[in-house]
Amino acid sequence: MAVAANLAQYRLYIGGEDVDAASGETFEALNPTTGEVWATHALAGAEDVARAVRAARAAFDDEAWRGLSPTRRGRLMMRWADRIGERAEEIARIEVSDNGKLYKEMLAQLRVIPEWLYYFGGLADKVEGRVIPLDNTSVLNYTLREPLGVVGIIVPWNSPVLLTMYALAPALAAGNAVVVKPSEHAAASVLETLRLADEAGFPPGVLNVVTGAGEAGAALVDDPGVAKISFTGSEATGKVIAARAGSRLAPVTLELGGKSPNIVFADAALDAAEAGLLAGIFAASGQSCVAGSRALLQRDVYEELLERVRQRTASIVLGDPLDGGTQMGPIANPAQLERVETMVEAACGEGARVLAGGERAALDRFPAGLFYEPTILYGVGNDARIAQDEVFGPVLTVLPFETEDEAAAIANATRFGLAAGVWTRDVKRAHRMARRLRAGTVWINTYRAITFNSPFGGYKESGFGRVNGAEAIDGFLQTKSVWTELSEDVQDPFVMKI
Repeated sequence: MAVAANLAQYRLYIGGEDVDAASGETFEALNPTTGEVWATHALAGAEDVARAVRAARAAFDDEAWRGLSPTRRGRLMMRWADRIGERAEEIARIEVSDNGKLYKEMLAQLRVIPEWLYYFGGLADKVEGRVIPLDNTSVLNYTLREPLGVVGIIVPWNSPVLLTMYALAPALAAGNAVVVKPSEHAAASVLETLRLADEAGFPPGVLNVVTGAGEAGAALVDDPGVAKISFTGSEATGKVIAARAGSRLAPVTLELGGKSPNIVFADAALDAAEAGLLAGIFAASGQSCVAGSRALLQRDVYEELLERVRQRTASIVLGDPLDGGTQMGPIANPAQLERVETMVEAACGEGARVLAGGERAALDRFPAGLFYEPTILYGVGNDARIAQDEVFGPVLTVLPFETEDEAAAIANATRFGLAAGVWTRDVKRAHRMARRLRAGTVWINTYRAITFNSPFGGYKESGFGRVNGAEAIDGFLQTKSVWTELSEDVQDPFVMKI
């Protein structure tokens, strides 16, 4: 495997310092565009995770953080947001080196990420308890909303900084300390971003990053010093994490996979629907939890729209994600590329027909790059594995439907429930479908719209709990009830009053 000339070297970030793993071991980061090793990371083990959790707990208990007023805590988050905005271009390029996503997409994310810190920083001093009205007017009963302690955040490789911020911003606003474990396939941008918190004035240990593989993640989930786990990733891993955390009664927020339907009715604006179908699956090379990987097309427009999407798919430009003319980059890592290839081959073996793509792409400029052609499959039912299992790659399965009832039935006939798209000019139908679809997000005449102040999360095996929006902060707080007797009367239970 080739190695880049200027190899970046990253360490763990614990207690406000860059430190080596206790074992001294490292692992390599692969640039999926070039196929070259471009960086090395410290390989964290259980000992390193325990050290990070101790640092976070010490910071949580220290007056420098715990004694900070919510307003000042919010201002600190906003200063950090400014630092991220100043470094957006640099961090975006680092993310491209790690996961191969388009620079213009990563830059757009990095430029909007500060909004998460502005929003939740502004919410920090809006966390309030309440006074409970009691029959006994001599007793004052009120509630306090308090942080949990140390929160463990585990994120995948497809949008590492953005997905970290989904959990990190509300966790900090609530007053917690955090330990982040990014994917071993995309850790550099998370390290670069969280280290900027030191420049903003965060006390050491409030934010920590441990890099590594499954051992580090398991150690974080199992550590008794971690009060809660927030995980974004596959449903299979999410089930394991929920079970392990549950064995010690630690709560979890899970944002898992999807097999999202993108439903086009015959009365839709077909130009907009065509663009929505393409963007829904081929943006980010299909490596998105909300990818619209099932296109449900009403019979009256099935042939026309399928042909339009086929033609556009055939013209998608694969190439260097740093090039502004590139429309789709590589698959992020070799294991994921193999998964995509295997699932498409299996689908064809089960009767699926290839309308476009269906193979690994060979680019002269990047012979070792991990590219896969944008692919359209048709000719199978909704019960086929390719229509039920998440590919997490640029693979669209097309399914016809006749009626609104049939569209809802097909859309809901999956173990997932993360998102769905509906394309129609009929406003009544649009809102009927929004109510019928069992998904945490429903987009009407648009797709992949997500923002800091609108809740996001899944139904069924797409997870539970919500990130983004004001209610996200509730998942990182606990409620305490305080009772105070205001009268001078002696409340003696052994003195009977008749």
